[in-house]
Amino acid sequence: MFDERLPTRVWVDALMRRAQVAGASAFVLQRGEESRGDVLIKVADLSGGARAYVPRTSMEGTRVFVDLETQGVGPEEAGVDEYVGRARDRDRDLWVIEIEDREARHFLTEPVE
Repeated sequence: MFDERLPTRVWVDALMRRAQVAGASAFVLQRGEESRGDVLIKVADLSGGARAYVPRTSMEGTRVFVDLETQGVGPEEAGVDEYVGRARDRDRDLWVIEIEDREARHFLTEPVE
């Protein structure tokens, strides 16, 4: 089956550009596999809080992002950083993106659960 998703590198570039155009800062903390690496997005609110988002495939087969706070990750930045560190150790092909935004916007265009 043909997968119509963009290469991960292109998707990451677009996410970072959306954040920067809106006045937020975005950084690549770890570069993953260019075409199909998974992505973990950390959003820091610059006041000690943070959230983490990871992609999942919904029951309908579409890509959605899960807010890991529902799984006990965050809302304190230290807890999110610990999770990010473990995820980086587990998966060297993982893209890790950090967005810093006082409004804690994630800039994802996909649904977030």
